[in-house]
Amino acid sequence: GPKKARTIHHVHKVNLEDIYRGKVSKLALQKSVICPACDGRGGKEGAVKTCASCSGTGMKTMMRQMGPMIQRFQSVCNDCNGEGEVIRDRDRCKRCNAKKTIVERKVLHVHVDRGVRDGHKVEFRGEGDQMPGVMPGDVVFEIETKPHPRFQRKGDDLFYHAEIDLLTALAGGTLSIEHLDDRWITVTILPGEVITPGTFYFMLSQESGASNIPSGQIKQIRGQGMPSYRHHDFGNLYVQFDVKFPERDKLQNIELLEQVLPPRMQQAQPPADAMVEDFDLEDVDLSEGSQARAHGGAMDEDDDDVPPGAERVQCASQ
Repeated sequence: GPKKARTIHHVHKVNLEDIYRGKVSKLALQKSVICPACDGRGGKEGAVKTCASCSGTGMKTMMRQMGPMIQRFQSVCNDCNGEGEVIRDRDRCKRCNAKKTIVERKVLHVHVDRGVRDGHKVEFRGEGDQMPGVMPGDVVFEIETKPHPRFQRKGDDLFYHAEIDLLTALAGGTLSIEHLDDRWITVTILPGEVITPGTFYFMLSQESGASNIPSGQIKQIRGQGMPSYRHHDFGNLYVQFDVKFPERDKLQNIELLEQVLPPRMQQAQPPADAMVEDFDLEDVDLSEGSQARAHGGAMDEDDDDVPPGAERVQCASQ
């Protein structure tokens, strides 16, 4: 088929809110277009001549004799600078300076449809660069979602991380979430419905299958994920709870917990005649040196070749 100018590629970064609601973006680009003053000829009509030195190819074939052999090679034609055409200076187009094209600013309306995913391409055929004798190129915009401060997207699902206090986790309360369309969603945690760290609440779409999710871990609000591309259904909204425990100096009347919480679990007790040592719990030092010592990193280097369980024998010289 006929030759075609290059395709212009752009990455269009959009907010998650724009993908949820849909948006039309106006994007400007610079592209080459046929010079309207000379219609892409580079000069006055009839003033453009085929280069006689290269016969319009832009290349010259040269031959060089090297001893008994003759070497043939090609080089750019000096008379036309590889253009294949020659124009007298006085006949050159003043607007494009004989380049046949000029740079033009073009504004394109990019439709970001609801629910599009990363990597989706919006194509504008024939809106790319123009060159004489070839078909205009295309412009392709690739959708890329910007990081969001509240939500993470996976497919048509949204993930939200919420931090609640220990009282709400044990005694219930409400959690309000600002959605992507400025609505607020309220999640009610019932008294006695204990939320443990890492618990997921699943707000499921009507079509979602939840048979493989353990019971007791699910709360369902239909259709609060992302809209699926070119469909009317919505994905799921997953909320992960992180329970924030109170600081030691904030605890008061701890003895009252004995009245509201279940009795303590039975722990293994040492026999009466067992030797018992008392220790205090300490915070773990997660520094690099502390971890190395915890894993035996301070061991002598000579121990590297000793098999596990073998004794080290000191050999004396005779």
